[in-house]
Amino acid sequence: MKTVQISLNSIDKVKSFVNEITKYDNDFDLVSGRYVIDAKSIMGIFSLDLSKPIDLNIHAEGNVDDILAALDAYIIK
Repeated sequence: MKTVQISLNSIDKVKSFVNEITKYDNDFDLVSGRYVIDAKSIMGIFSLDLSKPIDLNIHAEGNVDDILAALDAYIIK
């Protein structure tokens, strides 16, 4: 499992993030405080406080680098 911090501070960013992440068969969790939601759920994402960075847990083995490259626009460096 790999964890990165992401920023989803606009509706358009949330939509494009979900479109990008649903291309993968892996499991993704978003963690904000004590809440953990499925990163492929738009409704779940909108239930989080999007003004703060969110932890993205990527449950993947081999293709982590491909996923990180695809999600580069959302990752906080």
